[in-house]
Amino acid sequence: MRIAIINGPNLNLLGSREPQIYGNQSFESFLEELKKTFPQIELVYFQSNLEGQLVDYIQSEGKLGSRLVINAAAYSHTSLAIPDAITAVSAQAIEVHISNVFARESFRHHSYLSGVCIGSVVGLGFFGYQMAIQYFIQNTEK
Repeated sequence: MRIAIINGPNLNLLGSREPQIYGNQSFESFLEELKKTFPQIELVYFQSNLEGQLVDYIQSEGKLGSRLVINAAAYSHTSLAIPDAITAVSAQAIEVHISNVFARESFRHHSYLSGVCIGSVVGLGFFGYQMAIQYFIQNTEK
């Protein structure tokens, strides 16, 4: 099984960006831990600050039949193109947010992704990515 982890804008700064919200660990070091935890899964990772690049990557991975674990960051609350891309390729996707978006500014309380994803994990830090991967493992026909 191939699972693509997709992170949106500013998540390239994890480990140094607002550590009181996002913690001190870089995503790259966490990704290495994930690969050790799930050696049977082909995990690929993509991060971009550009909406169009995220759309292109979703389309590419969707054509491969990948499952998607997506944290579109601020684009979750503003983009119509990203959920359209998920729908266009009929990819199974789970939305993840590191912080509890419902405990933050009100504009973060709505996500355009939630309606096209099979589920959302919010506010559990990096553990949310692990939960999404575990879901795909347990709920995918062999």
